[in-house]
Amino acid sequence: MTTENDVVLIHFEDKPISFARIENIAPDIKKDWYHVKLLLLQDPLQVVTWILRDVYIEGAEFTMDGNRIRLEKVVSPEPAEPDGTTDALEEDALENEGPAGPSGEGRPARVISLTDRKKS
Repeated sequence: MTTENDVVLIHFEDKPISFARIENIAPDIKKDWYHVKLLLLQDPLQVVTWILRDVYIEGAEFTMDGNRIRLEKVVSPEPAEPDGTTDALEEDALENEGPAGPSGEGRPARVISLTDRKKS
């Protein structure tokens, strides 16, 4: 079920064109219709509100100005099962961790505040 804060892929004429986050779903005065506020994840960011039936929110195809459109909920892929091996990036990260910090000079790592740097 697609709900608020879900990310969807918008298909236009069977071609993916943009990702969007569902900001709000509010009922319309007509039964089974909703005002769906979408944040289009593109440059520049844009907010649109579409009036859609519940089945359209769930992925059924609909038309706007004669063009076929479909929303597809984006599901984050499951992380790969650990197989006991590490790749080169993981090995580098493991080597650079620890009390010596990434420099490996024996000093503890420290956090640098970007806010404080911006002030000076």
